[in-house]
Amino acid sequence: MFSKKKSPGVSQNKLATLIAHDVTITGDVEFSDGLRMDGHVKGNVAGEAGSETLLVLSNRGSITGNVYGYDVIINGRIMGDVIADHFVELQENAHITGNIYYQQLRMDVGASVDGKLTRRDVAPAPASPPIEPATFALQQADVSTVDQ
Repeated sequence: MFSKKKSPGVSQNKLATLIAHDVTITGDVEFSDGLRMDGHVKGNVAGEAGSETLLVLSNRGSITGNVYGYDVIINGRIMGDVIADHFVELQENAHITGNIYYQQLRMDVGASVDGKLTRRDVAPAPASPPIEPATFALQQADVSTVDQ
C-alpha cells in the first residue's frame, strides 16, 4: 500500500585494493571494483568508467586532485572536485576544498565543503527516434489506401 523510497547508499561493497596510511603516491590512480585509501595521493583518483566502483577515503587519507567514481565515501581530506555517478557520503571528518557533483548525497555533522554542491540529474531514457517528414507522409499514404 505504501511505497518506500529507496534509501541512498552504495551499490558496491567489495574493496579489492588498499592504499595503506604510510603510502604516498604521486600521479594518477585508476581502480576497478573498490578502493580503500588510508594513504595519500597527489593526482587524480578515478574509478573505471562505466563500472559501479566504490572509493572509501578514511580519516587518515588525503587526495590532492580530482576524484571520479560511482560511489564515493569520504572521511578524509580532498583538495579538488568530487564527481560521482551515483552516491557521495561525507562522514564527520570529511574536508573537501572543491566542488561536489552527485546524484545522491549524505552528509554527517562535522563534514565541511568549501565549494559548490551540485546535484546531477539521472540520465533520461533515450526517446524513440523522430519520424522523418518523408516517412510520415509515406505512412499516411499507406493508411489512406487501407481505408479505401
